[in-house]
This record gives sequence, structure tokens and C-alpha cells, in this order.
Amino acid sequence: MGIASDIVMIVLFALAGGIIANFLKQPLILGYILAGVLIGPHTGIITVSDIHDIEMLAEIGVALLLFALGLEFSLNELKPVRNIALIGTPLQMLLTMGYGYLIGYAFGWEWKDALWLGALMSVSSTMVVLKTFMSKGLLGTLSSRVMIGMLIVQDLAIVPLMIILPQLNDPASGLPVVGLAALKAAIFLLLIFVLGTRLLPRLMRYAASWNSREFFLLTITALGLGIGYGTHFFGLSFALGAFVVGMVLSESDYGYQALSDIIPLRDIFGLLFFTSVGMLLDLRFLAANFQTVALLIVLVVVGKGIIFAVISRLFGYGNVVPIAVGLGLFQVGEFSFVLARVGINTGSISTELYSLILTTAVVTMFLTPFIAGLTNPLYSLKKSWFRHEHLETINLPREGLHDHIVIAGCGQVGQNIARILKRLALNFVVIELDHRRIEQAKSDGLPAVYGDASQDIVLEAAQIGQARLLIITIPSAVAANAIVDHARKLNKHLSIVARATNAEHMVELHEKGVYEVVQPEFEASLELTRQALIHLNIPLNKIHDFTDLVHKELYAPLYKSDEDYRIISQLKSVSRGLDLRWVNVKQGSHFNNKSIGALQIRSVTGVSIVAIIRGEDFFPNPEASFVFREADLVGVIGEFQNLQTFKAYIENHDVAQRQAPDA
Repeated sequence: MGIASDIVMIVLFALAGGIIANFLKQPLILGYILAGVLIGPHTGIITVSDIHDIEMLAEIGVALLLFALGLEFSLNELKPVRNIALIGTPLQMLLTMGYGYLIGYAFGWEWKDALWLGALMSVSSTMVVLKTFMSKGLLGTLSSRVMIGMLIVQDLAIVPLMIILPQLNDPASGLPVVGLAALKAAIFLLLIFVLGTRLLPRLMRYAASWNSREFFLLTITALGLGIGYGTHFFGLSFALGAFVVGMVLSESDYGYQALSDIIPLRDIFGLLFFTSVGMLLDLRFLAANFQTVALLIVLVVVGKGIIFAVISRLFGYGNVVPIAVGLGLFQVGEFSFVLARVGINTGSISTELYSLILTTAVVTMFLTPFIAGLTNPLYSLKKSWFRHEHLETINLPREGLHDHIVIAGCGQVGQNIARILKRLALNFVVIELDHRRIEQAKSDGLPAVYGDASQDIVLEAAQIGQARLLIITIPSAVAANAIVDHARKLNKHLSIVARATNAEHMVELHEKGVYEVVQPEFEASLELTRQALIHLNIPLNKIHDFTDLVHKELYAPLYKSDEDYRIISQLKSVSRGLDLRWVNVKQGSHFNNKSIGALQIRSVTGVSIVAIIRGEDFFPNPEASFVFREADLVGVIGEFQNLQTFKAYIENHDVAQRQAPDA
């Protein structure tokens, strides 16, 4: 069957490897690499018939991954890390190339081989890092944004490396070739951005108009792979072209749908890529050169990790970010395979160096999920050793903080709370560990402390001992519990309002003395249900009875244990039983030129008028002598039936006449 039987074999072995990886609670890519080792040409167990064809299919996997990455790519999201991505990454690559050159020199290699080693070491694995972060649910964190920004620049840097390094064989004659290749690259990228932003959205709109998901998937796949293949003829990376197309499409109205459709295809071809990586591992070469390979792996992991960590720290990232970046990007990447293949084809590197770098790359890729998993333990160890690390404070009042509110977490919820408190001129400070959110707080003029709110020194910087209230918005049960414990230790009389992850966490927080606990997902679902039932014209009293019952069921443990909490909840329940409606005084209404007292609105309808809007003027709690005019917007509050009566009264005087005698 040829390649068909090879693909079947790869899928079956990858499934087995995936099951093992899942059982061991490791990323699936480890299972895929293990499957590749077993069916590779160097084990002698079961071997695919044509590894070269599988490698070609694996290139499609790389292209589809970068195509999907381009669809997810957002310049706005990467703005906070643009400095380290655009400046720090070239610096990191130069330092790594110099480091690799020193390793090659120590091994006694020629200068050219040593330089190639440094270049091959300088690139990390986009596929492995993305898959590792996806499996751990860490995409979107500041650490992941820093890494993705640096990985993108590394992938782009492969193009000039592929052009320049082979010219070292004959530097004098290589300059014109380099110049011509750079010109072609610039022309092609310009065409993609100029034509792509105009033509591709139209093509996507046409594909979507067919209302065929199959045709839409075919269109986006053809665009990603087709234009990516076009870059190959320009002497550029196939995967780079796919990334650029994805980035262009991400700005269209169909970017999200394209991403959701391409992900399954990306994952299947990604499976082929990681399996092909495992096939490259020559166990006999590893056994024969074990000491050299082991030493090189240790030097790569330690040296490259330190370089990344130092670069991150130099660009102002503290806390967990340098550790996460160093432990996440230490590996040798998949584009090193492409670059090494160029070196072999041009006679620039030896077969021994090619095998050595491939073996190192495969092993470091395999180690990535394990070593990246050490981030949190090492960060905890660092915090225990360095309790007095520098804390960045922003926009704090000169007179200091006293009798203020502390907001732990400056995500979307925390930002909204902070903006409301700012408008009310209340004293507050936010605590946030995400540097991107700290920059946003700085631009919004919010007082902030950069640090981990579960640490005493950070809470002390926020003057928690002088605070009147702590609001915890962090959506993590472990973090919230730690913050409560440390805050209580520093201020025993502090009132705390916290966000809970579930009902069990609500009870746990309440037992720790938290004043009030909120479960956002439950509250949101309850309000969405309430709005849906109102839209379906179900009487408000029935909606209120139902939602109040469900609300009490969730908060029942808190009702039982705290009388004050029960009273507060009852007040909320009463407020939800009333509804505010705005009704227009239309032309011809008998309300025109009549006062509230003359109309006897309260006695006739049972509602209370709380406000009236007339043009640009606002009249709260109007007196009985207030006279209505046409186009007034009347705000009334009351129960559902009373509101219906008022609506009929303002629109139909006969209804009021029938009801007035009964009032």
C-alpha cells in the first residue's frame, strides 16, 4: 500500500503513544515522538516504507501550525512584548550562536562547523512550545505571550540564516546571492500584505456565501498551503508563507471561523510531524556517542535556558516570567531540521554534526514538557529564598494609602471595579502579577502594585494593614485561599469580598471569614436566564420566584452560618423583585400637560415614578406638581402587574377610568 500503509501505521502507533502519555498525564506530543522512535528506521521493530514522504507530509503539519498561529496572531496582543520580541530575540540568537561557537571550539571543530552549531542551537521549537502550553492551559499568560513573540521572530530569522550561512563556503561570491534573496523576500512579503488585505477577504466572503463548511475549509486550506508553497519558489520558508497568510486572514471577519475549522486538520498533520521527529532519533548513533550527546544536551539546556532568562530579566520581566521563558525555550527547534538539511545539501556541515544536532533536537523536544513543568516549583523556591525582591508600584498617592480598598487581580473584573471606584473618588490600589495588565493600569492612571498578592511583602506594599476592604477577583481557588490567609494574618479586622470557583469553594472561603462570596459564572447564568424569561413575556413575579429559589439553593450554606449574610441576601432578593421600566409619553397621550398628582398615578397603577428624562435634562424623584410633556421618558418601578397597568394607563385612558374607582 506504500504511503497509505505508512500513515495507518503512524496513526495506530501515535494512538498507543497518546494513550500512554495521557495515562502518565503528559502532553500527547511525547507519545507521538515515542511512536516515531518505535517505527523509525533505527530500531528494527516495524519501519515505515518511505520516511522521506512522511517528512514531506510533516512539513505540511509545520505549515498548518504556523497558519493557525497566524490566525490567532494579534499585533495588539503582542504590543506589550514587542520590545523583547523584536530586540531581545535577535540578541538572544546572537548570544546563543556565540555560545554554540564556543562549544564547537571546545569540541575541537572547525570554525564553520562551530558557527553552524550555534545557529542551529539558536532556534527553539514553536510546535513543541505551543502544544505544551495548550495541554497545560497556559496560552494567554504573560509568559506564553513573551515566548510566542520570541518564537515568531526566531521563525522569521530562519529565512536570512538559510540564505546567509551556506554562503560562508565562499564569502566573496555569496554577497550578490544574499542581496538577491533579500530583495525577493521583501517583494514577496509586500505582495502578500498588499494584495492579501484586499483580495483574500473578498475570497473568504465568497466562500462563506456558499454556506458550505466543507467548501470553506477547502478554501482556507488552499490559501494557507497554496500561498505557503508559493513562498518556496521565492526561496523562502514554506511555513513562513502560511504564517503570513494566516496573519492577514486574522484581520478579516472570518478569522475565527477559519481557525476553528483548520484546527483538526492542523492536529492530524502535526501528529505526522512529531512522529517524523521521533523517526530521526538514531539510537545506535546515540549509544555510540552517548557522552558527546549527553554533554551537548546539558550545555544546551543550561546555557540556552540561562540566556533566555537573562534576556527576559533585562527587558524588565520579573517574578515567574524569566523562569518560565528559560525553562520553556531551551530546546532545539524544528526549523533547525530545515536549516540542517540546507547545510547538508550545500556541503556546509558534516554528517556527524547533522546527526548530532538532530539527536539533540529530538531529546530536548522530548524533555520540554517535563522541564517546563518545573516552573512553578522553582518559582516557589525562588520566592522562599528571595522574599525581599523589588516591587514596582505605580500611581500611588503621595500621601500614601489609608482606609482604602485593595483589589487583588486586575483582569477584566478587577479593571471594571477599579474604574468604578475611581469615578466614585474612593481610595484603592490594585495588585497584579501580569506585566501586560500592569501596563494597562498605568495607562489608565490606576494605582497599582506589581507582584503576587499571595505574598506578604506584596500585600504590605499595598498597605493591607491600613485597608478597609479587600476584593479578590483572581479566578483561582488556590490563589484566593492563599491571599485570604495572608491578608487575615496582616489585618485581622479586614473585610473581604472574594470570587469563588464553585459552591464548595464558596463555603471554604466563608469558613475563612470572607465577608461575602460571589460565584460569577452562576450569577451570569442566572441573569441570562432571567433576561431570556423576560423576553418570553413570562410574568416577572414567576421569574423572581424561580431565580430566588435557585439563588437560595446555591447560597444555602452561607444563609445557615451567617445571619448578616442572610439579611443582605434577602435585601437583594427584594430588589430583584422590583423592575425598572422606561415609558415614553407619546403624542396624544392624556399625560400631556397634566401633573403627577392630577393623574393619581400611584393610587391608580401602584407604581412609583423615580425619574423623568426630558431632552438633556434629568429629573430624579419628581414632585407631585411635575407636569408631563410630549416625548418625556418616564422611569417607573414596581411589580410586573403594576407596570403593565401603568403602560395601559399611559396609552389608554379608558383602562385607567375602569381601574380608578377600585384604587
